Amino acid sequence: MPIPEDVTGDEIDKDVRQELQSLPKGLAEDVAKNLVMVAKLIDEDPEQAYEYSKIALRLASRVAAVREAAGFAAYANQKFSEALAEFRAARRMTGNVELWPVMADCERGLGRPEKALDMAGAPEVAKLDKAGQVEMRLVAAGARRDMDQLDAAIVTLQGPELASNSVQPWTARLRYAYADALLAAGREGEAREWFAKAVESDRDGSTDASDRLAEMDGVEFVDAFEGESDEAPAAVAGPKAVEGDDDEPWVEDDEDVEEFYDEDDEEFESENDKG
Repeated sequence: MPIPEDVTGDEIDKDVRQELQSLPKGLAEDVAKNLVMVAKLIDEDPEQAYEYSKIALRLASRVAAVREAAGFAAYANQKFSEALAEFRAARRMTGNVELWPVMADCERGLGRPEKALDMAGAPEVAKLDKAGQVEMRLVAAGARRDMDQLDAAIVTLQGPELASNSVQPWTARLRYAYADALLAAGREGEAREWFAKAVESDRDGSTDASDRLAEMDGVEFVDAFEGESDEAPAAVAGPKAVEGDDDEPWVEDDEDVEEFYDEDDEEFESENDKG
């Protein structure tokens, strides 16, 4: 696949660049450029990002950063089985636990919320940093919702991080997930309060909390350019926030995706087959 001339490969993180030093110089440059394209496209064009990740994977499958990038590209395309296999491979190579929450969310995507909950209670969670632990809580709450356990999902999201007035990168998503769970449980007054708090903390538009809040308040959004009427619209929506968040239940991919487990995963795969 073509790579724009302005992409040099130098844009990648220094830690990834260090990993690529184990490769011949020319090969390392090619892999780096493809990884840059994955990072640039994964939000706006996940299918293209996935194609670039496959190229990087063919070139350097023994590099952990490549396996991780391939995992996130597959995850963005809801290819959860493939994503899980890549994340496991990256974890074996590095020994890091930071991918544990997204691995658990892949289990949700595969229709195995019980497995995600098992992972939420595993010793690995204690090794995560605060952001990782909050992410794990979001995944666990999502798994509870997958199982129609709304009250349990609400309780799962409660904690000092939710009550804190300090705004962290994950604060808006945590408040949004809590508000959404409350609304699903019919607790509309509390839900509105927490959607408002999510809006206050959503500095980068990571949720559509403002739209949800407006919807609850009965504000109708119309297209300012729709029709030829000279009348001013009742309200004009601003730029739409990023749609989707990790607390929403995943839908299993329609494709029959091959499990990319190697010999080290045979025991794990056998255990899953029983579930």
